[in-house]
Amino acid sequence: MTERAHEIIGADRPSRWLITCDHASNFVPPEVNGGDLGLPARDMERHIAHDIGAAGVTRHLAERLQARALLSRFSRLVIDPNRGEDDPTLVMKLYDGTIIPANRHVDQAEIARRLNAWHRPYHAAYAKLAAARPDTVIVAVHSFTPRLNGRAPRPWHVGLLYAERDPRLARPLLERLRAEPDLCVGENEPYAGHLPGDSIDRHALQTGRPNVLIELRHDLIKTEAGQREWAERLAPMLTGVLENGDF
Repeated sequence: MTERAHEIIGADRPSRWLITCDHASNFVPPEVNGGDLGLPARDMERHIAHDIGAAGVTRHLAERLQARALLSRFSRLVIDPNRGEDDPTLVMKLYDGTIIPANRHVDQAEIARRLNAWHRPYHAAYAKLAAARPDTVIVAVHSFTPRLNGRAPRPWHVGLLYAERDPRLARPLLERLRAEPDLCVGENEPYAGHLPGDSIDRHALQTGRPNVLIELRHDLIKTEAGQREWAERLAPMLTGVLENGDF
């Protein structure tokens, strides 16, 4: 099912898994500055506009796990669905050294319009999917750039983000990933934990649902082959963790 703000895959699948992709798209709706944020096309293809490769991994992983999946259909530069409504980075004006021209002078009225048009419908769909089963387990798929401007290269192939108050899914998955000799695995890397009001906080931590956020380095998943390879690698690990877990 495809709606204005989101796409849902396998809404009726019986699996406990819900796979989400907050930053699946770099699309700018025509209602936002005529569909143009004032950035050149090459910048809209960068990580600042979406999580490169994450949507493909989400689709393949949902297929392998026969899971429900939710994907956004708007760029994080329009409004970031992985931020709380009161977060100062909800609408970014500067990202990794790049000024976002159409956001420089955005006012509260415009932010409210974007919340109502895209952010809130996305989270309404998220809440409905998560509540479809009392035992839903949430896996959020993201990707990260190998290097931010002016920063050191990031060595991790994959990182797991989780909050200390609910490590049920993340820690056993971390053990399985670290058993792979070819992987450099980050724990709460390249970012630490979660922000209050972000997607996992809102739909998993506040509701007691087991969860993990998977960050994949985007040079590894920029192709269809890479996306499929990582989905095929992660699916049996996730299945094993769920089968052996007490949650």
